[in-house]
Amino acid sequence: MNYDDAGKEQKLKLCELEELREEACECASKYKDDMKRVHDGKLKPKEFEVGQKVWLYNSRLKYFPGKLKSKWMGPYVITQVGKLGDVTIKDPKDGSKQTVNGHRLKPFLDGNNDKKDENVELVNFVVSVPTYEVN
Repeated sequence: MNYDDAGKEQKLKLCELEELREEACECASKYKDDMKRVHDGKLKPKEFEVGQKVWLYNSRLKYFPGKLKSKWMGPYVITQVGKLGDVTIKDPKDGSKQTVNGHRLKPFLDGNNDKKDENVELVNFVVSVPTYEVN
């Protein structure tokens, strides 16, 4: 083979390789977009109200974990909710306020339900244990 034919053949192989690379990039991009759409579909938006009790995530414990230490501090009371996800919380113990990202909060659920539904009927279950006589 002469040098011109070898050069053309090498150039053709490089073009084919480039097409394969672009096709692989398109497939990977499509896969990532599909996975993002599925993941985002499962997310539930967090909505907070003023006066609501919340837990605050302590990110410092991520680096220095204690075996039985909780990573959530609180409860705190929400005093202001911003438009961009910023939430101002107040510590009821000492009255200090701080503004944090809403992603670091989760609702505080206590045993006292302030919003009781009057249409819900309480039902108690009684389990009877059979007794046997021994002769």
